[in-house]
Amino acid sequence: MARDRSLVRASDIGAYTYCRRAWYLAQVRGVAHEQPQRLARGSQAHAQHGRRVQRASRLQQMGLWLAVAGLLGVLFALALWALQAG
Repeated sequence: MARDRSLVRASDIGAYTYCRRAWYLAQVRGVAHEQPQRLARGSQAHAQHGRRVQRASRLQQMGLWLAVAGLLGVLFALALWALQAG
């Protein structure tokens, strides 16, 4: 998969900060990583974490919408009660 080189990724910044030479060898020269299995496991772990974060965000949004719907339901019930009582 070709990477869009116009984007600066956080992982590139981290890799560059940790070891400029390793970043240069991997990104510019295309030298393979010494521990590709470890790199692959790390990439998988980051992808899984990203999916969990997205799911948590969706659940949080759904909870907010349900709270708003519940509040509107209570207000509607109070309005009906006020109309019947008055």
